[in-house]
Formats: sequence, C-alpha cells, structure tokens
Amino acid sequence: MNLSGKRIVVGITGGIAAYKTIEFIRLLRKAEAEVRVVLTPAAAEFVTPLTLQAISGNAVSQSLLDPQAELAMGHIELAKWADAVVIAPASADFIARFTVGMANDLLSTLCLATASPIFLASAMNRQMFAQPITQQNLTALQARGVQLVGPNSGFQACGDVGTGRMSEPMEIFTVLSDFFSQNQDLQGLNVVITAGPTREPIDPVRYISNHSSGKMGFAIAESFAKCGATVSLIAGPVSLNTPKNVNRINVISAQEMWQVSLESAVKNHIFIGCAAVADYRVANVSEQKIKKSSDEISLKLIKNPDIIADVGHLTEHRPFTVGFAAETQNVADYAKDKLQRKNLDMICANDVSGGQVFNADENALQLFWKGGNKILALKSKKDLAADLVNEIVEQYKKTR
Repeated sequence: MNLSGKRIVVGITGGIAAYKTIEFIRLLRKAEAEVRVVLTPAAAEFVTPLTLQAISGNAVSQSLLDPQAELAMGHIELAKWADAVVIAPASADFIARFTVGMANDLLSTLCLATASPIFLASAMNRQMFAQPITQQNLTALQARGVQLVGPNSGFQACGDVGTGRMSEPMEIFTVLSDFFSQNQDLQGLNVVITAGPTREPIDPVRYISNHSSGKMGFAIAESFAKCGATVSLIAGPVSLNTPKNVNRINVISAQEMWQVSLESAVKNHIFIGCAAVADYRVANVSEQKIKKSSDEISLKLIKNPDIIADVGHLTEHRPFTVGFAAETQNVADYAKDKLQRKNLDMICANDVSGGQVFNADENALQLFWKGGNKILALKSKKDLAADLVNEIVEQYKKTR
C-alpha cells in the first residue's frame, strides 16, 4: 500500500473533533504506516495519551523538552523522523500560531523544524472559520506549501450548522495516500518556469501590461513538483496561490524577470519561458502622475530584453530551453521561426486570436522541436500541463 513503511507524525490540537483522529490513526496503522502522536496541552483534555498510545503503538509526545526523548530534543528527533506531519484537528489558535512562526509547544516547534510535507485538517466553529484573519492565515500557510484538508460543512457540536467540521478520517487518509502515490520519477531534476504578465510603468499609477493570468505556467510548475522535481517559479503580478513544494520568486517588470531568469537558468536543468513578457517598456517613466492636460499623449517605447532568446543562446551551463508562442495568425510558421531564431529546444504554440486562452481554464498547444512536432488537444490547463511535462521530459532525456 502507498503508506506502508511511511513515518507519519499525527498532531492533535484542542477540539472536540480530536475523537475522530483515533479512527484516522487506526487507518494509518492498518495501511502499515508507522505513527507517532503529538498532543498539545489542550488536546489532552479531549483524548487521553493512553488511548492514543494503544492505537498508534508508540508513546505519545506532549512536552517540548522531554527528558526521556533522545538528547532531550524531541521536536528535532520527530521533525527528522517524519515522512509527513498531519495535524488533525487543527484549531484556530494553532493555525494562528503556526502562521506567525511561534514555537511555544512541541507541535508548533516540530512544524517549524521539519522539512517534510505538512497536512492541516482544520476544525472550528463556523464563525471562527469565516473570520477574515483565519482565512488570511490559511491562505498564508497554503502559499508556504502546507496542504489544507477540508473543512467540511454540516452540524457542529456547538449546535451551529456551517463550514468548520473536520474532514472525515477516510478523507484525510485518502489525501495522504494520494500524495505518496504520486509519481516521483523527476527527483533530482531542477526546473525554472516563468509565468504571468509583466508590468511596465508609465508613471506611479499607470502601467502597460497584458491579459495573461499565469494559470498555464502555475499548472506546469505544479505538475513538475508533483513528480518530484525541484521547481522555481518566477511569477509576474498574478493573483494565484503558489503550488505546493514550489519556490516562488515574484517580479513586476520585464527587466526584473530577465535578471532573475538569467541568474536562475544556469542553475537548472530545464528552463520554461511561459510568461507573457512585455516586448516594450516606456523610455522615460514619469516620477509624478501624468495629468490629463491634452487630448493626446505620446509615449516613447524601447525594446525589452528577450528573456527566452538570451537563455537559449547561453554558451555555458545552458539549460534545456522551452519557449511559448502566443499567436493570432500563422501559428505554426511563427512558432517554427522562433524555435530556430531563439535557439530553443522546444516551443509550445497556441492560438490566442479572439482573446481565447488568456484567463481561461482550458488550453490547447502545438509543440515543435528540432525534427518533430505534436498536438496537445484542448483540455483543462492542469491536465494539459501534465501532458506537456511528459513531452518536455521525454525530449530533455534525448539530449542528455
């Protein structure tokens, strides 16, 4: 089974849903996983260490500085031991402390000390869950790679009905099992991807940009990360959550993206230029807001650096270089020309005439490389990204 032999730390915080975690631990043990349980002081008021010890088969940890633990540093011991940390239930208090990096009990300290994936199954009153600060905390944790499980909606112990119930034990178990069943064939492969638009300032309040949402680039980053690759995502200004296990580098302008891309390209095996980079920028950016003093305004534009071409023409430590071509006509011809002119290993072309693709959830691609081509049919960008990753890796392997 996917969890056989996996070492799982189960953290339990204070909440009535703690009784459900006993069944989750039983499922882990049935799947032949090794389980260590960590209780917060409040959790011990809802479930007893003796019960959890009997179910998990191991002593339960509660103290930050346990003299019985190895070198009296139990949090470091458990942080290194775990293949994954699952916090169920995760109370609003724990979520807040974890978000700001507090380490005032064993569980919060362990979460800061571990490099393993963390899964968080929140459980609280519906009003507490709906509070903007709670939502901000959850969004921040998700952006840092914490995987959120639930919560569900329904009848709550306090008598309210709404969102805040901890996910059922089998739901949490399935999420964890699916995580460990993912293909990890790309471990050791370093990939950098650019995504989203760039913004070229006109004055302090105006800029030139385009309609790119960044969804395709983010989906590619997510797909590579799920397969075990080490992924860096150079993102223009977009409102998207960072995919799990992806290192995000935020930039604004084309020049910023160019600098970060050139620095990153030589450190990676594959470079994918998916961003819609502005071709031109304003020559003289006004330090003050430009007033409407006339019916016309003239802006002098100068060409931005060509990121994908500069990466493609690197002479030392050049990565396998993949470009994108968004065209409104003669898609195949323009794509093949860019493939050769910019010295790329592969180019992914799409037809954006009529405004399609930008901000959409679906896409289709025509792939071209030296001596070959392939069409990837219209589908969701996440599914398309998975197909594209397979094609990129296949062609990359042929060059090595």
